[in-house]
Amino acid sequence: MASAVSQQALAAKFNVAGKQLSCKKHAKTTRAPRACIRAAASTATSLKKGVVTGADYIAVLDHARKHGYAIPAVNCTMSPIINACLEAAKKANAPMIIQFSNGGGQFLAGKGLKNEADQKAAVMGCVAGALQVRALAEFYGVPVILHTDHCSKALLPWFDGLLEANEEYFAKHGEPLFSSHMLDLSEESIEENMEISKAYLARMAKINCFLEVEIGITGGEEDGVDNSDVNVEDLYSKPEEIHQVYLALEPVASGMYSIAAAFGNVHGVYSPGNVKLTPTILGNAQKFIKEKEGMDTDKPVYFVFHGGSGSSRADIREAIGYGVIKMNIDTDTQWSFWDGVKDYNADKEPYLQTQIGNPDGADKPNKKHYDPRMWIRAAEVATVDRLLVAYDDLQAMDACSK
Repeated sequence: MASAVSQQALAAKFNVAGKQLSCKKHAKTTRAPRACIRAAASTATSLKKGVVTGADYIAVLDHARKHGYAIPAVNCTMSPIINACLEAAKKANAPMIIQFSNGGGQFLAGKGLKNEADQKAAVMGCVAGALQVRALAEFYGVPVILHTDHCSKALLPWFDGLLEANEEYFAKHGEPLFSSHMLDLSEESIEENMEISKAYLARMAKINCFLEVEIGITGGEEDGVDNSDVNVEDLYSKPEEIHQVYLALEPVASGMYSIAAAFGNVHGVYSPGNVKLTPTILGNAQKFIKEKEGMDTDKPVYFVFHGGSGSSRADIREAIGYGVIKMNIDTDTQWSFWDGVKDYNADKEPYLQTQIGNPDGADKPNKKHYDPRMWIRAAEVATVDRLLVAYDDLQAMDACSK
């Protein structure tokens, strides 16, 4: 029997804003044969298990940087995808980042709720998802980071609502509800981007919450944001711009932020040759900051890789070498989830046409085949398989034993 359950695993109710909650073009990706990607053996680790925040979160990022791996960050829109992420992390014996987008949060809340200008539905959906993760994460035996994805200037009410939820949770539990949040003000001038980011980072630092910022633009389309037609030069950040982020944020909360710099990355999956990644941009920026600031470390900033789906293993690993500690995956896991359902349907098709009657007999019931748990589980398994490939690409298999 497990020892006493932590406070975060028992958190069954949370009050926020007067409400109480209870506990691109898609291309088919090849699912890795189970024999090729072996699940790691569970091994004791000095990294904290369950949801990590503050110093425990920084310890995970520094561990990744030291040991040369990055952590997959998966956009979750429903509990089966959350479960697949946790299961994959347990099998890989490695950290996992579970993140929610604005649209994903609204979907978690239920599409029957309208997301008004105050973004309440998206806030509440994200809070509900975070509480589910907190109730389960510890039992999977690996560090889990709770994060929210792109927040543009138009969606700042969503960000404000999330911070209010964090502050209320911090007052009760001594840590924020989420590990980190992302501000994406890349469509604004870098000066305005940094002014807003500085103000939010100062507020977040008081509750040990980490900030991710974006400069440049990630191309493609995701969650209703379409950057397919941006200027090519906006897809590539300059070392001076990345240094500008360092100069703005480092004095506010040293080491409590990461940078999603643009190096040609795009959301979605495209035909080979259409995406031209240049990871050396990240390496050049690290060198630039090191020289300008007279630092000893070769990797003074944490980098984030957006648009990881469909990227080659060579590009992924080169980016990790330049200080990438997080890679976002969405399109590929959307496909894997559907692929699992599609394959289940193909395999069980004769049993999925009527409630009664199948090849075994005209009076035979089909309930055990169309039970949603059956085909959703097939989707989970396919997604776990895809995430184990990602862990391998990210050099993160068995990371917790390092």
